[in-house]
Amino acid sequence: MFCYQCEQTVNCQGCQGKQGVCGKPAAVADLQDMLNELAKGVAWLQIKAGNSDLTVSNYLVDALFTTVTNVNFDEASIQELILAGDDIRKSLITDGECSIIGVKLEVTDSIEKNIEAAQSVSITRRQEKFGPTVSGLQEVIFYGLKGAAAYLHHARVLGVEDKDAYRKFAEILSFLAAEPDNVSDLLANALATGELNYKAMELLDKANTSTYGDPEPTEVSVTPKAGKCILVSGHDLKDLKDLLEQTAGKDINIYTHGEMLPALAYPELKKYPHLAGNYGGAWQDQQKEFAAFPGAILMTTNCIQKPAPEYLDRIFTTGLVAFPDVKHIGEDKDFTPVIEAALAAEGFTRDTPEKKILVGFGHNALESAAPAVVEAVKSGAVKHFFLIGGCDGAKSGRNYYTELAEQVPQDCIILTLACGKYRFNKLEFGKVAGLPRLLDIGQCNDAYSAVQCALMLANAFDCGVNELPLSIILSWYEQKAVAVLLSLLYLGVKNIKLGPTLPAFISPEALQVLVDTFNIGPTTDAQTDIAAAIA
Repeated sequence: MFCYQCEQTVNCQGCQGKQGVCGKPAAVADLQDMLNELAKGVAWLQIKAGNSDLTVSNYLVDALFTTVTNVNFDEASIQELILAGDDIRKSLITDGECSIIGVKLEVTDSIEKNIEAAQSVSITRRQEKFGPTVSGLQEVIFYGLKGAAAYLHHARVLGVEDKDAYRKFAEILSFLAAEPDNVSDLLANALATGELNYKAMELLDKANTSTYGDPEPTEVSVTPKAGKCILVSGHDLKDLKDLLEQTAGKDINIYTHGEMLPALAYPELKKYPHLAGNYGGAWQDQQKEFAAFPGAILMTTNCIQKPAPEYLDRIFTTGLVAFPDVKHIGEDKDFTPVIEAALAAEGFTRDTPEKKILVGFGHNALESAAPAVVEAVKSGAVKHFFLIGGCDGAKSGRNYYTELAEQVPQDCIILTLACGKYRFNKLEFGKVAGLPRLLDIGQCNDAYSAVQCALMLANAFDCGVNELPLSIILSWYEQKAVAVLLSLLYLGVKNIKLGPTLPAFISPEALQVLVDTFNIGPTTDAQTDIAAAIA
């Protein structure tokens, strides 16, 4: 295996050997390589045929989302996707020779033979063929597509789809299938991926808000109370809603974890009295936090780690997420096994002194606060905005984000989103000009709301986004962060700082292309970066 799609790869170079840092076995990594290449071939055939079948489009989205970091560690379910893709591919193939690897790739019913065949489509093969700059930029695009796939999948679950977005998704994937090597073309398609992801986030925002209402500023308990309990982690709001309906009246408290925290600000979700609050922090602490949680656990999307023995019998997966020996809830979304596990567990035996945090500053809430924000800036009460967001991780150096938030001057406002906020979201930041200094915008996909906020301010001050007193400092981990970054670049945002370490697939040569074009820079230390931002 060779995998370097996340920030925590070995020595910032890539995971090789029997297992990745995330716990992904070599066999799973190889099967994912095959699935990735097969999806490229299907996309190439779909575009060539002028096909717009939603079955094909949905397959491409789900295939890429399945291979996002910490989604699926199960050989059997990935093999099923490979075989399904092979059937779709055969239905699209017409006569004629074709040099596209994903079209020619031999797929069999044997997992072992597919693992062997996957060696011919590994990343290392393209590194050797194209060198670090081209192969790195190819991966930037592909990982951005993986992130966009996650958001398109979530929107589809709520009934929101867009054929133009699916078409663009397939076009860019088809572009990669031909193994392009022109740097200008690669950069153009990286920005096109950012545009696509921006559309995907817009679709998901529409899906979430039309289904559950606009998020509203809400105080959320982050301390448990006595009673039976279920913890819901991941990103899928519909799974949470289904579980809330199925547990109504059963005296079971439901808690959010990780990227599910923003769910507590949606009117149609927070109306359930047994949605009790948030428990724990970001995904990388789950083995410790899940072991201490005295109830059942439901993983709805990516972010799963190898379950520890202490909770293996009470953790469940659903949707595309899967792990060997973990019980999976199918498409019928019958959460009876989860409920039974919660009732059988001890539950919390006593109330904990309550602590609350404020969430729910989506773009609708920010637009409502816009006049006060604009006036605070014009009066000089608010000097600068810091968007400190992104994915969290276990690698050393992420204390930088805590230090950064703590050292942001009192006359500045912090915007935050995604699970990187768990580094500081329980700290007290107070207010400035009557406004909370920490505004929690939501999940990683709610970068859409952050962009709307920036555009709103730019319009109010009749300037470009890059002229605003706004600094963007992102913590990077996996492919959805890549997608969000590309969206910001597509919108022309410059001077973004990225950390704590740069992704391995961005080689020095590929990085220079982005630096020269967008002035992306690495984080340094909190004091230096703040001084540079407000200079």
